[in-house]
Amino acid sequence: MTTNVEIYTWSTCPFCIRAKALLAQKSVNYQEYTIDGNEVEREAMAHRANGRRSLPQIFINDQHIGGCDDLYELEAEGKLDQLLEGAKGQIF
Repeated sequence: MTTNVEIYTWSTCPFCIRAKALLAQKSVNYQEYTIDGNEVEREAMAHRANGRRSLPQIFINDQHIGGCDDLYELEAEGKLDQLLEGAKGQIF
């Protein structure tokens, strides 16, 4: 099964950069939606993210993971690799 990883970001957001760094460290490709200042896109993201408007917002197989801290918490708990299984080396 192919794993689909999506991340909504602002280009200069330090938390976005940190989340993308962890995904890169794990050799995971992802679809990035850079929504700098685009309120329509941010509203669409918030709808998907159960009202959360902070960035980044991360989805794995359409499951809302949350933000940067949530991603790193999954990593610390040893649960991230299982969620990412299949996303390594994919081209989007």
